Amino acid sequence: MARIRSVMGQRRTLLDRGWTLTVPAPGGPEGGEGIPAPVPGTAAQALQAAGLWSAEDPAPLHDRDFVYRTRLSGFGPYVLRFHGLATIAEVRLDGERILTSDSMYLAHEVPVTLNGEAELSIRFHALHPVLAAKKGRARWRPKLAEPAGLRFVRTTLLGHMPGWCPPIHAVGPFRPVELVEDTGPCRVLAADLRSGYDGRDGHLSLRLTVEGAAPGTTGSVEVAGHTVPLAFDGVDGFTADLTLPGVEPWWPHTHGEPVLHGVAARIGSVEVDLGRIGFRSLAVDRGADGTGFALLVNGERVFCRGGCWVPVDLVGLSSDRAAYEPELRRLREAGANMVRVGGTMLYEGDAFFELCDELGLLVWQDAMFANFDYPTDAAFLDSVRAEVAQLLDRTQASPSLAVLCGGSEMEQQAAMLGLPRASWVQPALSAVIAEETAARRPDLIQVPNSPSGGPLPFIANAGVTHYYGVGAYMKPLEDARRAGVRFASECLAFANLPVDDPLGVPALHHPRWKQRVPRDPGASWDFEDVREHYLETLYAVDPRRLRYEDPDRYRRLSRAVTGEVMQAVFDEWRRAGSSCAGGLVWQWRDPWTSGGWGAGWGVVAADGTPKPAWYALRRAFRPLRVILTDEGVNGLAVHLVNDTASPVEALLRLTAWRDGSVPVLKAERPVTIPPRGAVALAAAELSDRFFDTTYAYRFGPISHDVVTAQLLLAERDAEPIDESHYFPKGRSLPRADLGLTAVVERQGSGDEWVLRLATGRFACSVHVEDERFQADDGWFHLPPGVERLVRLRQRTGSQGGSGVGVTDGTASAGRMVPDGEVHALNALAPVRYRGNA
Repeated sequence: MARIRSVMGQRRTLLDRGWTLTVPAPGGPEGGEGIPAPVPGTAAQALQAAGLWSAEDPAPLHDRDFVYRTRLSGFGPYVLRFHGLATIAEVRLDGERILTSDSMYLAHEVPVTLNGEAELSIRFHALHPVLAAKKGRARWRPKLAEPAGLRFVRTTLLGHMPGWCPPIHAVGPFRPVELVEDTGPCRVLAADLRSGYDGRDGHLSLRLTVEGAAPGTTGSVEVAGHTVPLAFDGVDGFTADLTLPGVEPWWPHTHGEPVLHGVAARIGSVEVDLGRIGFRSLAVDRGADGTGFALLVNGERVFCRGGCWVPVDLVGLSSDRAAYEPELRRLREAGANMVRVGGTMLYEGDAFFELCDELGLLVWQDAMFANFDYPTDAAFLDSVRAEVAQLLDRTQASPSLAVLCGGSEMEQQAAMLGLPRASWVQPALSAVIAEETAARRPDLIQVPNSPSGGPLPFIANAGVTHYYGVGAYMKPLEDARRAGVRFASECLAFANLPVDDPLGVPALHHPRWKQRVPRDPGASWDFEDVREHYLETLYAVDPRRLRYEDPDRYRRLSRAVTGEVMQAVFDEWRRAGSSCAGGLVWQWRDPWTSGGWGAGWGVVAADGTPKPAWYALRRAFRPLRVILTDEGVNGLAVHLVNDTASPVEALLRLTAWRDGSVPVLKAERPVTIPPRGAVALAAAELSDRFFDTTYAYRFGPISHDVVTAQLLLAERDAEPIDESHYFPKGRSLPRADLGLTAVVERQGSGDEWVLRLATGRFACSVHVEDERFQADDGWFHLPPGVERLVRLRQRTGSQGGSGVGVTDGTASAGRMVPDGEVHALNALAPVRYRGNA
């Protein structure tokens, strides 16, 4: 049933005040002084606020009980709603047990009667004794998470995956607790709200389940300017079906506008707010061979790109809009149009889906299962059925939810451990998930497991895959094409260096640094080793020697290389004629919550700061993109991609540079890029003479070191709307005096600044370093001839009264002005700049 946002006559009181927390021994008495505890929140959050626990060195929490208490007041009948209790919970009201729960993924409603004040307590039992009591032999035992008994309990694997994330255990009422009172003339118990789109018209059906409606009560529903009556079925339901001719559909933001329409119903005098809905259709194009996986939204093929989600707050597990919005907006700003919530995480709150609806971000949602061989007893499957039903009910109106997947790497784990093919699937579990999806969200695309679909679950050229050929398996960049990837629901994991880290990168491996570098349990290598492999391959350096001889150079090259690899792979996958229809980077954000030590999988640091790889992905994800690919003896190919709904008229410019400064080839052509389409041109078509752009024929010394393709919409001297670069001799250009210039200018009368950059020779991986200001772009290549404007934003905390204001006569006391350096990997020295107040 769809989420009902509000009902006239229903009062919902959020129980978020007055909670205390005590920590008795497992099964021991509950007495003792408590500490203040936030609700919604976790035991870790409360203990940290009291100075009794630290995310820097998290103590285990599953060997103790935790008791939350608060006081209620009221008279008469109420309903207590618990939106999420992690994990083995017992709820009492004035000492009387009213609820037990053994799943953090289930919400509960408990009718109660209050007669004045009452004490509400929630005891969270220690998880480890519960797991120790569980019996049953699994067909396999994965190394991903520990202890093995976690397969019996419906709780997150976060905090239990060594090498993946910090050992922060989820315990407590992490989702809201509410007291609900109905005072209206009738009670609206549930809403079944379904929508569809046929390419022209929208369709909506609604059924409200109502208790206590007086005979003759009428109702209506309004959506997108249309109002129709609700028909009473004679028992407890009011229903309506309507068609909305020519309704504006919902699109992922890269391909159109994510249009939403409010839905409001009325039963007699009772108004019901059902939130907003979007009209869209979903389908999968399996390709001519039946093994592809391309998502069709409103009949249009969408290249899905984005990342795998990590909860923003691993300590408190915050799920309100304020927690989600900055990170989801950062996803959208990068050009991502899909986010995957994997089976090793947890189901996110309602605000997550509402924001994805608004921002035009598709959601790939795993059921919370990963790697394990799960039980098949009736009680466990009934709990799973309720879990999936609740997820689909509360997201029923969400157009962003597109894919529901049965979990992560269960089939892969069984296959890789050598079990017989018949043991790879878990049919009882899969059937429950499939049945609930078909009943509640038949519009969703179902995927049995991630990865799956090929002769082996993890094969790249059939179904969905977790592609780490380029990445963990250290294959050359060409493998991104050779593997024939169809859809990568995970890919491209690297130890991405943060921009600001307290250690720099230690010349010697500091144990605390290495603790935060991600690794697969049991592997003899980590993902820093993977990054260094590509550092050596792309930049022709010895990473280990460079680390101790020139740590600053090592750090800059290491920051650049992962973004270069990611951009190259996505360019390959987005080119015209590619077999691939999507890729989701593992992971979007670092899980470590503090310190900045180490290099995590995230392309965004735990504090929300984009890493260099984020900027590279933002270029690769642009809706309007120009791509260069090396086609061997066929020369250089130019691919033009347009995800937007309108054709694009542009000028394509191709330039080959000698020594990064002398144009030895310059060709231009007007081009038309069709809407939501891609075209490919041979670079040879653009020139009336032979030019060996890829140095395939090797007739004498190579004449150039860079080829640049630029797409311009208007003036020939304007900044390109997109550009790509090809390096026939490799990315390691010699360091030289580039003639790089940087001029900082104030915009208007406020504190907005831009940096005007230009260069005399091709500049590699240009980036800005400024303690007070953050550049809104970085780690880009800059060819000669066109200025690049980079906006500077004042860093959070760099306020005038903070003691770091410029007071030396070049700026007024306390006012922040930009003051920093511009670096390029092939420059002999950085260029300084400074603003005037």
